[in-house]
Amino acid sequence: MTTFGHGQNCDCRRHAPSLVARFKSGHPPGGVARVRHDGPTTPYPAWMSAPRPVRIAILNDYEVVVRGLAAMLEPYRHRVEVVELDIDGDLRHPVDVSLLDTFAGHPVPDEHLDAVVADRRSGRVVVFTWDTPRELVDAALAKGACGFLAKSTPAEDLVDAIERVAGGEVVVSGTADRGGDGTDVVTNVAPEQATGDWPGRAAGLSGREAEVLALITQGLTNEEIAQRTYLSINSVKTYIRQAYRKIGVTRRSQAVRWGVEHGMAPRSARSDLRP
Repeated sequence: MTTFGHGQNCDCRRHAPSLVARFKSGHPPGGVARVRHDGPTTPYPAWMSAPRPVRIAILNDYEVVVRGLAAMLEPYRHRVEVVELDIDGDLRHPVDVSLLDTFAGHPVPDEHLDAVVADRRSGRVVVFTWDTPRELVDAALAKGACGFLAKSTPAEDLVDAIERVAGGEVVVSGTADRGGDGTDVVTNVAPEQATGDWPGRAAGLSGREAEVLALITQGLTNEEIAQRTYLSINSVKTYIRQAYRKIGVTRRSQAVRWGVEHGMAPRSARSDLRP
């Protein structure tokens, strides 16, 4: 994971073009630093006020996803305070950082990210995704995102990255470049080892299998799913076969019905964790 420092008052929208240019050149602004967690922090003296937690909003179209992320961050509430879970894209409260989870949602380089970045209540925007190809990172930074983090990021490192973004840095997970033949590797993290939550996890679906099945439930074709997820068409088909086997279906119509019955269709709602 890499951090690009700009100081406390960085405006990612203003610095986006230079960020992308220097990221591509291999010379990130301010040098490269490893995001790390150094263990428990030393308690503050009684006479010194501890800094307030970073106020964050978690954005996604699936309630189980945003609540899963909130639960993952709960042990770190002294460092990050989740004040809003939003699944309709319209924040009520101003926050320091908005964590935009891309599970089965809009493709990153589209008008949805533009709208989130443009909303000053969003604070600094961090994209949280399975997909980390360099071109996607470039597109997100160019649109004003201040962080781009992989879903495999452990909770402690995620909190550390959020704090760094709130402090004025741009934080990017390691990027994945496709091979010369355009293929990618199908990987499944065991549900008990993965971070966050997603619909279908109780049925044994991995995060990627669930995302592909959710997109099928939304009516996308295999080709559209491949474009949305930055996977090869063969990888999409592999995830579909694996998901079908786990949920006990053989046809797409059966998969759609299963998806609707098991929370794979997004719904719009909001949960405010602060009055």
